[in-house]
Order: sequence, then C-alpha cells, then structure tokens
Amino acid sequence: MPLKKLIFKPGVNRDQTNYAGEGGWYACNKTRFFSGFPQKIGGWALFTSSQYQGVCRSLFNWASGVASTLGNYVALGTNEKIYVATGPTLHDITPLRTIAPNIALASTFVNTTSGSPTVTFTFAAVHNAATGDWLTISGVTGPVGGISSASLNTEFKITSVPSTTTLTVTTDTNATSTTSGGVAGSGAFQIAIGSTISLSGYGWGIPSWGGSTSSPMTGWGVAAVAPLAVPIRLVYFDKYVDDLLFNIRYGDIYYWNVDTTFPRAVTLTASGLPGVSSVPSQVTQILFDGNSNVLLAFGCTAYSTLTYDPLLIRWASQANFANWAPSDDPGISTAGYLRVQQGSAILKAINNYSEILVFTESSLTSLKYTGTFPYVFSQNLISANITLIAPNAIIAVNNVLYWMGHDKFFSYNGRVEGLPSTLRQHVFENINITEADQFFAASNERFNEIWWFYCSSGQSVIDSYVIYNYAEQLWCYGNCDDGMIRTAWTDSPLNAFPQGASAGRDTTVTPAVYAQGDNYLYDHESGVDAGALPLPAYIRSADIDLEDGDKFVLVRRIIPDVSFTGSPSSSAAVDMTLYPRNFPGDPYAAANAEGQTLPRSIAITTNVNQFTTQVFSRVRARQIAFEISSEDLGVAWQLGAPRFDGRTDGGRA
Repeated sequence: MPLKKLIFKPGVNRDQTNYAGEGGWYACNKTRFFSGFPQKIGGWALFTSSQYQGVCRSLFNWASGVASTLGNYVALGTNEKIYVATGPTLHDITPLRTIAPNIALASTFVNTTSGSPTVTFTFAAVHNAATGDWLTISGVTGPVGGISSASLNTEFKITSVPSTTTLTVTTDTNATSTTSGGVAGSGAFQIAIGSTISLSGYGWGIPSWGGSTSSPMTGWGVAAVAPLAVPIRLVYFDKYVDDLLFNIRYGDIYYWNVDTTFPRAVTLTASGLPGVSSVPSQVTQILFDGNSNVLLAFGCTAYSTLTYDPLLIRWASQANFANWAPSDDPGISTAGYLRVQQGSAILKAINNYSEILVFTESSLTSLKYTGTFPYVFSQNLISANITLIAPNAIIAVNNVLYWMGHDKFFSYNGRVEGLPSTLRQHVFENINITEADQFFAASNERFNEIWWFYCSSGQSVIDSYVIYNYAEQLWCYGNCDDGMIRTAWTDSPLNAFPQGASAGRDTTVTPAVYAQGDNYLYDHESGVDAGALPLPAYIRSADIDLEDGDKFVLVRRIIPDVSFTGSPSSSAAVDMTLYPRNFPGDPYAAANAEGQTLPRSIAITTNVNQFTTQVFSRVRARQIAFEISSEDLGVAWQLGAPRFDGRTDGGRA
C-alpha cells in the first residue's frame, strides 16, 4: 500500500456523526486554524500587577492626547469596583453612593476582640449597607485594642451587618484585648456591589431577603410574593474627548475626569460640569456617537419624570454631554428623544460605521444622525425576526456585526443573515440560557477570529468558548480549563495584544460559582503557555476509512509533518495518536470474546519532535482517527500533512 497523506478539511464539525465527517476534524481544545491547518492557540501573560476585586464584565481601552495626561488607559468594571489601569497599575475610581455617602461614627464606635482581626464599627445613623459592600474609614484616633490607627483608617469590605447601625470588617492585625474605644471618624460608603451570576427566587439567596420594594412590598425576613430577579452587574464605558463616561446597567451615568490624580468618579448630575441638566437615570446603556458628537442613553427614565422606559432613547445636547433638557431653540440645546417601536426592551446599542444599531430581544433598528433639528436622529427597522442571547454577545469587526442568538449565530453587513455553523448543535444544545447575561463576544483580529465565551449546560460560570474565523469561515471550540476562564475582553489597536479578564472558580459547591482567585488582566497571544503553566492543546479528526472500510489495514509507520515555529523550548514535542476501530459504534479499543484488549487494536501514541523522521506502529483496524496534542511547557505547533504506511491485513475481525 503506498503512503497515504492525511489532509483534513479545515474547521471542526460536530453537526455530523464522527463517521459521516470523514476527512474533517471532530474534536479539539485550545486549537485554531491558520491558512487551513490546525495549530495550538497562543498563550497568555500577566498584564496587571495586582488583582481587582470582583468579577470583571467590562473592559474599555482609550488614549488621552492631553499633554498632562498623555497615555494609554484601560477601564475595568467588576461587580464590586470600577478601576482605571495605566500600564500594569490599577487605580480604584469606584464612586460613592448617592444617598448618605458619608456617615459619622458614634461616640464609642470601635469594638475589638482579643486575638481576632474582626472589628465592629458603630455609626451615628442607619448605614443601609450590606455584606460585601465597600467603605473607607477615616479620622479614627487609635490604637484601639492594640489595632493601630493605620489599620483602622483604610478601606474595608464589609464582612457582616449585625444591625442597622453596626457592621464588622476584618483588619490586617489581631487585637490584643477586648475593648471599645476610638475618637471621631466617619465612613465613606461606595456604591453597593452587584451580583456575579443571575439570581431569582422568593427568599434566601435574593439580596436582600424579602427585599422587594415594588408592589407587592415585603418586609425584612419575609419571602417575596412574586419571584425576584437579580441580574448580574454590567458596566458600559465610553469616552468624551479624553474623559471617561460609564453607567451601571439600570443605574446612573458617571463621569471621571482624566486630568486628575485618580479620584473617585461622580454622577454626571453631581459633576459640576457647565450646563448639567435633566440627566437620565436608570440607564440601560450609554453610548457616545462620534459622528454627531452626542452622548446617548438607551433605555432610561423619561424627561422630567422618574418613569423608566426600556425602549426610550434620549440624547444630550450636541457637544455638551451634561445637558439633557430639550429646547425649542437649538442654540440652547439640541437634546431630544425617540422610542424604539419594536420589542419590549433595548438590550444593546453598538456603533458601526455611520449608524448605531439598536437591539431588542427580537428586533434590530438602525439609528442615524440626521444633522437636522429637532429630528437629530432617525430610526429605521432592519429586522423584526432576530434574537440576541445576551447584551455582550455581539461585536463589530471591520463594519460587520457578529452575534449569538438563542439558537444560532447571526451577522449583519447591511442586511441580517444567519451565520452558517458546523458547531450549532454542539453549542446550542449544551448551553445554560439562565446565565446568558454572562455570555460575551470577543475579537482576535490578528487571527481573524470572533470568540464567544459562554456557560455550558448545568454551569453557573463561564466554562466554554467557540471560535469563528471570519476570513476562512471556519469553526472550532474548547473549554476554559487550564486557567482560561475569561469574563471580559478587549482587542484594541492601542495595545500589542488582546487582553482578557480572568476569574476563579469555586468547585466546592455545585454548580460551581465564581471565587476570588486569579482576578488579573492577561495579554493573550503572548507566549505559548498559560502564564507560568503548560497550555495543553489537541485536535482529533473524524474517522478515516482504510481501504474503503471493507478490509482491515495494518498501519505500520507514520511520517510526521509538524512545525514547531515559535516554540521557546529546544525540546518541543507533540504526541500523535491513532485511534483504531472497526465500526462507527465501536469504542476506540477492540476486545476479544474473553474481554481482552487486542494488542494491535488499541490507540497508539508516539512522541514527535522536529528531528523525528518516522515512527513505527502496529495498529489494525477498518477505520482510524488521528490526533495531535501537546501538554508540555514551551511548545507551539502547527500540523502539516503527515503520511502513514500500511498494508491490507485480511477481512476477518
């Protein structure tokens, strides 16, 4: 039998059976396709030098051109904090809450317990804080119980709330005595933390228990009459010239001036900017339109009322993002509003070339700047028959939009089209739709890729991804093991690498939840390893018939074709495995009547490096699958066209 070249169709196909997909790829992890051939994905390396608090859901990269603040900035929005990173350094700009942000401490307010780092603070008024919220204590004269002033006058995460006027925190040292004391001082309370996963129910587990303030109301400790839903916290960033604007979904608009030494952000209403007026609240999302120089709010409270309208679009006066009050005189204000006509709520708005595309749960509307007062923007319905699975599951690349619907993928390049996928069943039949708000799309333009990160069935944290190569129209997939849980992403031309926000997973509970673990920003496609650890990767083919499957073939040797370009290790190697079987329903191992594994019908794995010319094997089967994999540090690989040598070996099993 002459040498047989193994050239497979690029892309992974799970929407056919393994046998029907002959000549293609069937399973993979941490691999991609480049020029039609599979290779291991790039690794990642630390970008930030310190951890952020909470689960990061939003990243936004921008540059300042002001001489005093010249630089590259990355904004991070977690469920607990808002940060701005300059290089590897994180700066906390989390706003204070708007209601009673500062509360004085009572006369005797510090209580310590000997041998414990736990301190109880007592306030002169009801603090309305919850476990997990953040506050900063200042002005306390110590020491108290052996805990110094420096250890008391700092930022704390609240560990418990014994009463409406007391709370406990954990200091960095143990008290030497049990006592009460302290002189003066106050607490500055940051905005309340948000949820890391979607929650719903009637009582325990829904913050606060019995905390329904809408009709019908319930009291403390009383289960809600109707189920309560607590969405995860999503933060939307944008910029005006050099300054940062953001909103927390269904919350206020905040402003941060870049020309400062990293103070806290403030609400736009309280910013003191010239002409600030009628700023909307309960905003689903803000977006700055560079074509018109206008800041818009999608889904918000109506002008002059506190009524939230999930389909309302409002915009600030042109070139004055602080003034939201409409006027009959364009010299005073060009602020205005309109209402999306299809759907029940705006999920996401996204800039795309000369238009803003507005998504509801079932429609897509184009919003365009007219330049004519008072109709500053006009809307045009593009489609009333689409779905969007999550607000962040959409991305624009090269003026084309790609997004994940409820049961398929879509694209928009002037018209909406379903995106053909060879992994449609693999993704949408194994997905946790209740945690859809966590799903997000990411771009990796260096490799012409769109990544979607999502929760698979039964999982409450992101654990899976799927990749679409839009240049070659190829798909592949994988899981987020080996330290690749990502919860947000940015691929900006301002940085050399795409950046991903990591998270930890607490597997001591079922289903797993997010844990305070990794919580760093990473540069992706940097190196070939998972930080300091190896990055395992593999890809396996669908089954290949040997001699059309009517006779057995004994595979005697393999002639590999692998490139190790980019491997820092001088001993880089991969494993090549042949998986034999006789029928599509067989396992990848054959046994005789006594249940003994047949020696020539078991998977054969051989180690291959750059100097390997050929490897010998003894595999007997009607069909085989081929796999290439690696598990060691310092290994990068791309598969070429390996060949195998075999001979017919009869027709009997």
